[in-house]
Amino acid sequence: MFKQLLVALIAVIAGIGFAFAQIDVNKADQSALAGIKGIGPAMSKHILDARKQGEFKSWEDLQERVAGIGPRSAARLSAAGLMVGGKSKAGVPVAVKPATVKPAAAKTKAAG
Repeated sequence: MFKQLLVALIAVIAGIGFAFAQIDVNKADQSALAGIKGIGPAMSKHILDARKQGEFKSWEDLQERVAGIGPRSAARLSAAGLMVGGKSKAGVPVAVKPATVKPAAAKTKAAG
């Protein structure tokens, strides 16, 4: 029982880390691509089909070769953690939310 609980906890922690991970479009499989907000199963298939012609050289190359990815959607995908050749889209901040932890003092005041 403890072993199953431990395995489940590790899976949850890995899933949380995966959700905020940077994913390179040239190395990701379909499930990793579909984990990026804004990429569903159909878009991930389009990306993988286009990648069969060779790795994407730049964000512009990705936008030219994959229908449905234009400048605005590329910026959103970059902000969600997608990278091309290990680089985020220029000028787009990565929107990785930092973990928030409530101070212990606030908890004790609320409980008191």
